[in-house]
Amino acid sequence: MGRVIRAYRFLMRPAVGRTRALTKMLRDHCSLYNGALQERRDAYRHVSKTGIKYGMQSAQFKEIRSFDPQWQGRWSFSGRQATLRRLDKAFAVFFRRVKSGRTPGYPRFRGVNWSGTVDFPRDGDGCRWDSTPHDPVTRVRFQGVGHVEVNRHRPAVGKVKTIPVKREGRKRFVVLTAGQTAPEPLPATGSVVGIDMGIAGFLAGSNGEFVPDPRHGRKAAANLEAAQQALSRCRRRSSRCREAVQRVAAVHRKACRQRLDHAHKTALGLARARLHRARRPQDPQHEQVPRAEARPRPAGRLPAQRRGSQGRTQPFDS
Repeated sequence: MGRVIRAYRFLMRPAVGRTRALTKMLRDHCSLYNGALQERRDAYRHVSKTGIKYGMQSAQFKEIRSFDPQWQGRWSFSGRQATLRRLDKAFAVFFRRVKSGRTPGYPRFRGVNWSGTVDFPRDGDGCRWDSTPHDPVTRVRFQGVGHVEVNRHRPAVGKVKTIPVKREGRKRFVVLTAGQTAPEPLPATGSVVGIDMGIAGFLAGSNGEFVPDPRHGRKAAANLEAAQQALSRCRRRSSRCREAVQRVAAVHRKACRQRLDHAHKTALGLARARLHRARRPQDPQHEQVPRAEARPRPAGRLPAQRRGSQGRTQPFDS
């Protein structure tokens, strides 16, 4: 039996102090990413054309932690290495596109407001999932932050491998990747269907089935228009501007969640319908039971009565 990697996403509910610590952690990792990118650019622009790799930048962490122990030195060493690996992967993709002749995308500097991901490569190295197992409330602990409450709406099956932290607007999520045994496949039903994904309609099946597009973006157009108009009237970099930006982003996120939910439910409904149709002629429990014949009404029984508009009961017309 093989192994699979499954991701679980849980909403975190940090207190005020933990929220500030998480914000500082995300800001410091963003500063590390931008500083490493600037170092690579400056080294290549030098006359010597020096190339800096991941190992050279990772070796500087010891000096950085001793120089700034209050900020850069209090975060996880492995988490900071994961940030440098993300930058190294971005440069690897850039050079691969250059060699293949495609349009390269040079790695860009990240803003504090839209850079909101920190990776922890191992459970127990800078972070700990379910750090208070004796407590009925699930918590996750991060180095430099502390214990943060998690809304664990479903059990995480398997051994936890990585624990990334992601920020979306004002909400913060923890995404677990757990290794578990691959589930046994369902028995073959022999039912085959072709699906064509479209734009005018959501999908069309080879058997004539048609699922219309719910048009979530079009339904949210009025709210999005109002939010964008409010944003255009705000002075840039003001508190009202930041609030308006959050409202616009919230409308986009809601439409995105609605699209994902509709796609998931449609796929699940198609799979269950095919499985039910394939099992119907074989399983006697799925056989259609004939309806019982209508019994004659006993003699002398009065017909049903209905209530009139004046509140009085009136017999039905025979």
